[in-house]
Amino acid sequence: MTNKAARGGERNPPKDTCSKEQQEKPKPEPDTDLSSELLLGAIDRKIAKPYEPTPDERRAMETLARKKKTPRVKVAETKGKKVLSLDHPNQAYGHALLMKALATDDVDFPDEILAQLASASVHDGKVYDRELNFMVAVVKGIQPKDQLETLLAVQMAAVHSLCMNMVCRLNGSFLLPQLEITERAVNKLARTFAAQVETLKRYRSNGEQRVTVEHVTINQGGNAIVGNVAHGGAGEKPG
Repeated sequence: MTNKAARGGERNPPKDTCSKEQQEKPKPEPDTDLSSELLLGAIDRKIAKPYEPTPDERRAMETLARKKKTPRVKVAETKGKKVLSLDHPNQAYGHALLMKALATDDVDFPDEILAQLASASVHDGKVYDRELNFMVAVVKGIQPKDQLETLLAVQMAAVHSLCMNMVCRLNGSFLLPQLEITERAVNKLARTFAAQVETLKRYRSNGEQRVTVEHVTINQGGNAIVGNVAHGGAGEKPG
């Protein structure tokens, strides 16, 4: 039996492969030196006070909180087809809110209104949900009282959007014929919108024209008569 076997499998300790210089080399300390800008920024974030709204801002937020809201319209494309839905956890309740805003109790009415507004917001084959929701907001802002007012409000929203699109084209027109054509289109659309506003006013007032006298001046010795005055013919004496 050899000496190694006599030592009962005694093993030599592993040698340290690191050199003496590497062992004595101090470990780098973490860099804790922050620049003055970072220190000032950290201090500012710690001591910064929350924004304090003004009384007008508080009232504006309270007004928005009390305002009745209807769900936004979402646009998705499924198998090449555009699908409109409401941003609401329950589509039935969202649909009911939209029907109320459009002054209708017919479930088919708002679906077609949204489809028409979506078609009016198409650019380069794509429906832009921001423009679609803007036109829906215009209709809701008019606060229609029946379906006829809703239809007129939809036309007003579409005419306004088309007019503004033509204004954008007018800014980018450089040729005289193009400028003239676009300018005429803008003028026609603007006049159409103004006529629609007057039509809505007349419809809501049932076609009545009212004249309100806010100030009456009576000279000395004169008399003011309130009511219907009938003037007789020549030679007639008042009764």
